Amino acid sequence: MLKEIRNKLSKLANPEIAKSNARFFKEPVKFYGMKSADVGKVAREFFPAIDKMEKSDVFDLAEKLMQSDIQEEFGIATEFVYRVRKQFDRTDFKIFDKWVKNYINNWAKCDTFCNHSVADLVEKFPELIPDVKKWSSSKNRWVRRAAAVTFILPARHGKFIDDVFEIADAMITDSDDMVQKGYGWALKAASETNPKIVYDFVVARFAKMPRTAYRYAIEKLPADMRKKAMSL
Repeated sequence: MLKEIRNKLSKLANPEIAKSNARFFKEPVKFYGMKSADVGKVAREFFPAIDKMEKSDVFDLAEKLMQSDIQEEFGIATEFVYRVRKQFDRTDFKIFDKWVKNYINNWAKCDTFCNHSVADLVEKFPELIPDVKKWSSSKNRWVRRAAAVTFILPARHGKFIDDVFEIADAMITDSDDMVQKGYGWALKAASETNPKIVYDFVVARFAKMPRTAYRYAIEKLPADMRKKAMSL
């Protein structure tokens, strides 16, 4: 299956798209050169086979794809992992933790994997939240970002707001712009259901929160709150 996936990706490779995609990253990224919709289409072609596999075999296949460090292969790996989310158990965090630390090296990999698979695992097993919070003290910028973006989708539904605040506080003065955008995004997500407490949180930290994070955090506040926050 791995060979078949790579053959399909190679046939669809487009150097011009690869060049265009690279513009969204500051660091070097390996691409076949495909639109994200086409990557998803390739992944879906293999869903019937994935559905017949043991979860452990799906994870093994996903890791082999991640190891290539090619963006589209990582994207397909995350599709396969999320496909078997109903089978997740709390022990899978050990594997996810390894993948975050070893294979995530840009914002797209971080957000794609953590927004969905890691978030789903944490929602199922909230006792794993302290383990995710530990990522906020990592020396690796992408692991720190992962700590925040894992909570974006749950926060949009009003879940784990205090945990979002705790993670934001842990990284409040982080100098890395990708980390700032990560926790700012999590705060913005939380503001969709809890605007007042997010407003109070960010305004109280106005003096020390980097402007990038601050602007992200207040972006979806009600107009009057956003105007007050911007006037500080």
